[in-house]
Amino acid sequence: MFVYPEKYDVLIIGGGHSGVEAAMAAARVGAKVALLSQNLDTLGQMSCNPAIGGLGKGHMVREIDALGGVMGLNADATAIQFRILNARKGPSVRAPRAQCDKKAYQFRMKWLIEGEEQINLHQGNVASLVVENDSVGGIETSLGVRIESSSVIVTTGTFMRGLMHVGLQNEKGGRMGDATSTLSDDLIRLGFEVERFKTGTPCRLNARSIDFSKCERQEGDNPPPLFSFRARDEEKSENDIFSLNNWADKMFHVEQLPCWISYTNPDTHQIILDNLDKSPMYSGKIEGVGPRYCPSIEDKVVRFADKDRHQVFLEPEGRQTHEYYINGVSTSLPFDVQYDFIRSIPGLENVEIIRPGYAVEYDYCVPTQLFPTLETKKISGLYFAGQINGTSGYEEAAGQGLIAGTNAARKVAGKSDFILGRDEAYIGVMIDDLVTKGTDEPYRMFTSRAEHRLLLRHDNADLRLLDTAVAHDLVDEDYRATRETKREKIDELRKILETTHTADGSLAKWLRRPEASYSEFDSELVARFAPEIWEQAEIDVKYEGYIRRQHDMVERTRKLDDRKIPHEIDYGTITGLKREAQLKLADIRPATLGQAGRVSGITPADISLLAVWLEKRHR
Repeated sequence: MFVYPEKYDVLIIGGGHSGVEAAMAAARVGAKVALLSQNLDTLGQMSCNPAIGGLGKGHMVREIDALGGVMGLNADATAIQFRILNARKGPSVRAPRAQCDKKAYQFRMKWLIEGEEQINLHQGNVASLVVENDSVGGIETSLGVRIESSSVIVTTGTFMRGLMHVGLQNEKGGRMGDATSTLSDDLIRLGFEVERFKTGTPCRLNARSIDFSKCERQEGDNPPPLFSFRARDEEKSENDIFSLNNWADKMFHVEQLPCWISYTNPDTHQIILDNLDKSPMYSGKIEGVGPRYCPSIEDKVVRFADKDRHQVFLEPEGRQTHEYYINGVSTSLPFDVQYDFIRSIPGLENVEIIRPGYAVEYDYCVPTQLFPTLETKKISGLYFAGQINGTSGYEEAAGQGLIAGTNAARKVAGKSDFILGRDEAYIGVMIDDLVTKGTDEPYRMFTSRAEHRLLLRHDNADLRLLDTAVAHDLVDEDYRATRETKREKIDELRKILETTHTADGSLAKWLRRPEASYSEFDSELVARFAPEIWEQAEIDVKYEGYIRRQHDMVERTRKLDDRKIPHEIDYGTITGLKREAQLKLADIRPATLGQAGRVSGITPADISLLAVWLEKRHR
């Protein structure tokens, strides 16, 4: 056994979206970091959809950026189309989304992480974790190399015992062309509860064989709505081909690529129905549970039999490739069936399939085995982040990676935990859902999951998370100063709107009308403030009553979240607490009374008993 000479503060297993955010966050906090991947050429790879953001997801990308993360910056620098979804709806459900140049995104992310002085990269496969006295001490690779570390973050994605299915054939792997990982065997040995999920991906097409004249054209928004609040804060570098500002300054003049829309039809559906016996899902070959919110085309045809068509999005994978991602037809049917039903779609009658669609089964660890910091309850210093926790999606993985990386680095440094509340961020909503309730299907973020979504808008993520980002060493002083200036400008504009009067009352009163817009104000006043300042001020004015009501709700619930519960508490000794509640609370081990109240099956009466018991214990 060769022992690597350098001991790290934080070691990350996996180089996907969760792994790179974990590494960068830990490095920002000051830790010495190692990242181990079985293939360093695929760091930050977009394994499925070539897009970042969307409903709920776009909110999290803005939050990751507000906390110093890199996903938003990287998406802005490599995007080929930008859009705001639900632009005509209320501000709480609007969300940014960008189609990215798939390879440019990956290459730039690899370039970023290679350039971070606090991070060392290693290539290899993990054979086992090094655990002594219920604390992690590092890892051992399949080549007999031991790397020691004070903490370890597991971000293995779909690679733990990954099994890919095309029709009734299958092969091992977490992604087409890549090997699998046996780490779940070691986690089971250590006592972790491991279960099985399934996800899928559609086939890829050659653009030269698509008849776009039969498809609907979908353009991007202009000017492009960038993800990153920091996009124009960074120093320019004329010689740096990856410089965001170099790109952002020219973005208004760079042509965005269109996406295209087509539809399935009764012929498509009949081909699929005639071949369901060849689907691994319907033949029983796949045991893992798949996501209801993103069903395969087989599922859509069966579950929504009343629909005679389903929307299909044709999305370019980059500027330097003819490859197209066909969103909406995820499938694991045999290749010949894929070939037939894809060619029944208008515009795709003569299309050539470059890569087949497939399903992948993989192991995940039940997330109720984690603290809200994403540290495991069984082993000190061991953290899980990303799809290993039962989530699905680049953005969900990246958000968890940032939290795990920050907490691992802070724990090694003897600093306090970093936990986001449900009223602070969608990332906080996601992690609280996972560690408190678990998940019986691949978890995806939706705006409907957040009870305070008017407060958790994508446009205000930088300001609502500024104080916590500064307090946890995730952003620098220059960033803090620029955000404080923005906050002052918004306050200044609010005062002007409240104190400037017309015959109909103040400008603020006029702006509260449903169809009113600040663009109708005096042009000199409009020109005094940047569009993002006007956007914030207008939302604050229009929805003032609703926002105040949500703040009041937060204050009422915060009292319970401020009541800490000792980890070592013996719930069996609490008189009057029913046996079911004792078992559930002992299993979840909630950190606060608020979290305890969100555990499935726990009643208000249980919380009252627990509160009285804690008060007596305190006295």
